[in-house]
Amino acid sequence: MWQPTPATDDGHVTEIIAGLYMSPLEILALLAAVALVVARWLPPAPRPRVTIAAAAVFALSTIVLGVVGFRWQMLPVLIGAAFSLLFALTPLLRRRSGRPAWRACWWLALPGSVACVGIIATSPVAAWAFPIPTFPELSGTFAVGTRVVQWTDPHRPETFTSDPNDHRTVVVQLWYPAQKSPAGAPRAQYLGRTEHEARIVSDALAQGVGLPAFLVDDVSQARTHSVFNAPVAAGSARFPVVLFSPGSGGVRTQNTAWAEELASHGYVVAALDHPYDSAAVVLTDGRVIKSATASSGDADKDEKLAAGWTAIRAADLSFVLTQLGSLDGGEIADPLTGRLDTGRVAVTGHSMGGAAALQAARQDRRFEAVIDLDGFPHGPASPSLDQPTLALTQAITSGTDPRYVSRLTDALNSSTATSYRLTIPGAAHLTFMDGPLYLPPVPSIVGSLGRSKSPRVVAGATLAFLDIVLRDQPGDPASALSAYGQLTVYHPNAGH
Repeated sequence: MWQPTPATDDGHVTEIIAGLYMSPLEILALLAAVALVVARWLPPAPRPRVTIAAAAVFALSTIVLGVVGFRWQMLPVLIGAAFSLLFALTPLLRRRSGRPAWRACWWLALPGSVACVGIIATSPVAAWAFPIPTFPELSGTFAVGTRVVQWTDPHRPETFTSDPNDHRTVVVQLWYPAQKSPAGAPRAQYLGRTEHEARIVSDALAQGVGLPAFLVDDVSQARTHSVFNAPVAAGSARFPVVLFSPGSGGVRTQNTAWAEELASHGYVVAALDHPYDSAAVVLTDGRVIKSATASSGDADKDEKLAAGWTAIRAADLSFVLTQLGSLDGGEIADPLTGRLDTGRVAVTGHSMGGAAALQAARQDRRFEAVIDLDGFPHGPASPSLDQPTLALTQAITSGTDPRYVSRLTDALNSSTATSYRLTIPGAAHLTFMDGPLYLPPVPSIVGSLGRSKSPRVVAGATLAFLDIVLRDQPGDPASALSAYGQLTVYHPNAGH
């Protein structure tokens, strides 16, 4: 499978080869750089020809890359080739000028050659560690469309500012079943409506975790499977709705692979940006709102802060559900009017978003099901949940995080509906978002499931649960979920 880089979608020379994480042009430059090093060790007769040919190929490919888009991962190739050129071309130039050709003894040249090859080899390693995300192929029958809406709640003042006229505004991205787009239709930018917005968001995400922004440059350039503003799927079928809240400092697009997979199976996914909490929110008037939430370092104080932020998020989720109801009823003009099944709605979230989903479900009985993607339950534990709830978690024990296990168990155990905790083997906290697609595959960071399996497992478990509890498809959730990991079932009023 090929993944286009942002530089151009015209021609295969600028497309990334999945598995190699480099474009054919980048591979050509890499091979030319290696050939420059190897030329030093060839017999005298072919040495000049190989050196000149390799230098010419490297120069041309580098020039073209500079025009279409030079990625930072290619810098080691440039550095290694520059050193190789210095030592490879010097003897040739001396010979052409009539001076005696000088070449270092092999025992002096060998360390330099090894060093150059080592420098050049870091390029494919860097491309592998920080790739352009390649989104998994969709397994559903629908193509996927997407668009972004912005809504302001006139009844809620914005508590993060002191302006009395400032009311709570949320930005929502919708993924929905769509008609198949024509071949060659541009795919939606990842992380934003435009490349400019995507770059703002990727820079903010990098800053939030302390990474240099250039390391994740490629993330903002990726393309997804969705098509912006694609026509809604033909027919009159109404689609169940899934609301999603991202993690603390996360963004609405952080679970795009998951959202697209659900939409391909006939769901409408509405993912929220929470201003002043999400890493960066770009409003329709161009204003950028950066995250204003930060931990204090004091556990008790941080728990109170998290509970307050979670409550704001929960209110955002309920407000968006109300807006979706108005949209479906025609009060808000929209192509999805009459196509949303707002009587079958699940509320979901990752990390703090999972906590917000639990709180939203406690306060708003319009939510028919809940999915918590590895989220610690912040905030009050009452009233009890009365919706079927699924908690997908990494392998966490009372020894690694006693508060998490206790709080999550209490929440699920006190529910008036059957609830489930699914522990996914090999998962880490970032397994439950798009992180495995573009971060270094370090198990402690993104888990050990791999780039392709991670999103499939999380989306598969989500669909297995929602299809039964939200769509009333035949089957037992426990049987369907147990295929994905270690399952614990919490029966209502039975204790555990």
